[in-house]
Amino acid sequence: MTERTEDFYDRLAGDYHLIFDDWERAVVRQGKILDSLLRQRGLPVPARIFDCACGIGTQALGLAGRGHVVAGSDASVAAITRARAEAAKRGLDVAFTVADMRTLAGLERAAFDAVVCADNALPHLMSAAELRATTGAIAACLKPGGLFLGSIRDYDAALLQRPTAVPPRFLDKGGPHRIIHQIWEWLDEERYRLHLYITLETASGWACRHYVSLYRALSRAALTSALAAAGLAEIAWLMPNESGYYQPIVLARKARADQAV
Repeated sequence: MTERTEDFYDRLAGDYHLIFDDWERAVVRQGKILDSLLRQRGLPVPARIFDCACGIGTQALGLAGRGHVVAGSDASVAAITRARAEAAKRGLDVAFTVADMRTLAGLERAAFDAVVCADNALPHLMSAAELRATTGAIAACLKPGGLFLGSIRDYDAALLQRPTAVPPRFLDKGGPHRIIHQIWEWLDEERYRLHLYITLETASGWACRHYVSLYRALSRAALTSALAAAGLAEIAWLMPNESGYYQPIVLARKARADQAV
């Protein structure tokens, strides 16, 4: 059992697809939704897109499948290894590298039309200082006029309700029959320890796998403030009923060269 974020995703990389109803369909569906949202805000086609917390490639593969030139990075070596294999299996040319999203060291600066950070990755940052460092690194990777798109859980609701569990789900597509269950162990007003259980049906019976990581319940106001401090503007939030995506989405734009002060 571990709480280091990269270790959590190293262990989870082989099973990550199992937490989706159907991961293959999710790759296509999420790519279509994110592509549409970015195009509505003037994204060029094809665009250079960077996924700064790509995991096994859910959004990066979907966007590459829509014809964009995509790069992705993640702190988890195992996740990047799997993302590369998934891209090769699909015949997609995606440049995947290992990098910490707090610095994005080695990534091209002012090179991307859009940066994506989805699937609740930003709440792994345990402090306001880490969040500011990350939004600053993201802004540095964007071209003038470039777009940022991120998604997080609805922590505004969670901070009011302080849930201790996410109800179990029984899934039977895209893998063996399985039950996905989460326990939230609140450590203070913002931080909680996530216990993720994947219980799989096997030939010899049911087997439970347990994964643990830390999160910080990140409010929309706190993320908006960090994005603004990084020099991003036109910040707008879309809830799932507005975007069709499964989490709240935030969009923001880096100032164009002719708008710089």
